[in-house]
Amino acid sequence: MILLDEPSEGLTVGRSTQVAAVIRNASLRPQVMIAGDKIVEMRRFIIGVMGAGDAARQSDVGIASELGKLIALQGWVLLSGGRNSGVMDAVNKGARDAKGLTIGILPTKDRALISDAVDIPIITDMGSARNNINVLSSDVVIACGVGGAGTASEIALALKAKKPVILLNGNDESRAFFRKIGGSAIHEADTAQQAVAIAKALVSKLK
Repeated sequence: MILLDEPSEGLTVGRSTQVAAVIRNASLRPQVMIAGDKIVEMRRFIIGVMGAGDAARQSDVGIASELGKLIALQGWVLLSGGRNSGVMDAVNKGARDAKGLTIGILPTKDRALISDAVDIPIITDMGSARNNINVLSSDVVIACGVGGAGTASEIALALKAKKPVILLNGNDESRAFFRKIGGSAIHEADTAQQAVAIAKALVSKLK
């Protein structure tokens, strides 16, 4: 079985065929799986990363950058709040550097607030109501760092929607609170690598 982003032009597939393919930009094309003589398109999973903007801790910004890169390297689509500050900006830049596809769900119509690393900005002009779009559009939600009320609301909305949530680099108080209300839907990680490993296990159960 061979995984690639898209078959090369003129590629033929058979049991004895030696496959030569040019791996193309995964952000622009769906991944496909070659198994025997069949080519099967694979769904791209969407990983939502939520976190603070201007008030983000520097440690959270650093982890967010690494997280974005690792998400892109998995071939997943990154979804965030899309703004040019804090965790949102850092995670998008990390994904862009690894040639990932980034989607930003913007709370206002002010385009000056969009991160330069967002490929697809979605302008809602809905304020905090856009938080529900963030979580419902994501297969897995990762809350990066100690956010404010906005991040807390996104975690709560994700739990109500029965979405798995990974708390990355959170403090003891927030972990205890969300563990209490979220139960088995809450997962915890201290590093970007741990968060991606958990997300990988979670999406493997999705169709």
